Amino acid sequence: MTGFIMAKQSDVIPLVMGHTFTDHHTFHHYSEMNQDRIYMDYNATTPLEPEVIQAITEALQDAWGNPSSNYIAGAKAKAIINQSRESVGSMVGGRAEDVIFTSGGTEANNLVLNTAVEHFRRNYRAAEQGEGHHNGSIACLPHIIISNVEHDSVKLVAEHLLKNGKADVTTVPVSRVTARVEVEDIIAAVRPNTCLISVMLANNETGVIMPLQEICQRVKSLNTQGERLRILLHTDAAQALGKIRVDACELGVDYLTIVGHKFYAPRIGALYVNGPGTKTPLYPMLFGGGQERNFRPGTENTPMIAGLGKAAELVTSNLSDYESHMRSTKLYLEERLEAVFKDKIRFNSHYPGCDILPNTCNLSILGPGLQGWRVLSNCEKLLASVGAACHSVNGHRPSHILLSCGVPTEVAANALRLSVGRGTTKADVDAVVEDLRETVQLLEEAH
Repeated sequence: MTGFIMAKQSDVIPLVMGHTFTDHHTFHHYSEMNQDRIYMDYNATTPLEPEVIQAITEALQDAWGNPSSNYIAGAKAKAIINQSRESVGSMVGGRAEDVIFTSGGTEANNLVLNTAVEHFRRNYRAAEQGEGHHNGSIACLPHIIISNVEHDSVKLVAEHLLKNGKADVTTVPVSRVTARVEVEDIIAAVRPNTCLISVMLANNETGVIMPLQEICQRVKSLNTQGERLRILLHTDAAQALGKIRVDACELGVDYLTIVGHKFYAPRIGALYVNGPGTKTPLYPMLFGGGQERNFRPGTENTPMIAGLGKAAELVTSNLSDYESHMRSTKLYLEERLEAVFKDKIRFNSHYPGCDILPNTCNLSILGPGLQGWRVLSNCEKLLASVGAACHSVNGHRPSHILLSCGVPTEVAANALRLSVGRGTTKADVDAVVEDLRETVQLLEEAH
């Protein structure tokens, strides 16, 4: 038989901190997986909470029916979806009707950017015809503003629209001092044809929290001036949810992207839209059976939606505990790293006057031969990454995110991103720091 490879005993991934991992993009030393590893890559993905697994399992067993059907299993599926929509809406300070379920964050982000372009096209054509121009051509392209540290599911969509002549795009660099996009730089980039501003809520590598509320306040005042087309506001909140309080209404955004696997939910997502199709435009990319009020058709994935809803409930109930635990654990991690490595340590997640995610520690251990990938591949316990999991195809090049934030190339090359989770303990931290100390000593001796 070709195409099927049986796993050897040594290939089986063990329990790590009470979780069985089946996705091993961050795993090194496959031959040494017989020992306990300590996972510190929670910004890449998270395991499922037991209550989430239970919710998924119950939905698989009892709510297998089509949610559009009237019989019991279908009605149960519809009830679960409705409850999950309420829970996800509450988690982000919105209403159930503001939530559209998607396959994940990538789809949600694509939906927003394509909506902004389509909304501009329709409104520009209407305005053009109202002025007596009936040639049907659009002389003015929609203009989109993003930061230079966005996730690829925003960045590459914007680049695609630009390349295909469907939009103009301005990429605003983050400050090389604060690592955040500055409000004045965003406002300075606004043009009469600007239709969308998309800035992530928190960066996945540095943990820096962006000034979204201030950006939204300034843009909303622009929107009230003159007869310009409305600038829509979007934030990808993937890295913030489950770590800090996120309230879409307080932020002032029109759209907010929700990614389940970042907060102990399955790999499914949602898009918050402030009044979809009424207050805020939303145009489908898919066409089909009319599910999700025609915004995102396709028979609903009831079990995964059930899991997302349960995970959202847990965040709403326990966020302050999650946040304080992660913050104290990260602070302890940084203290131990400083104590062990002293002047050889450089934190790439410390910026003056900036708020940082409570769980994210980006660091470099200075010295030749201590590149991040080399350190990780020689660690016996630590499971982490050198940056965004989605960028692992870039090989051993330094992170463009860190370089954009003013981190020198030789420092960025040595970067490790350690992101702690709800269950990370001080004992885990002690073991990881000792693992790093031994690994660095080994590499220095070999160099």
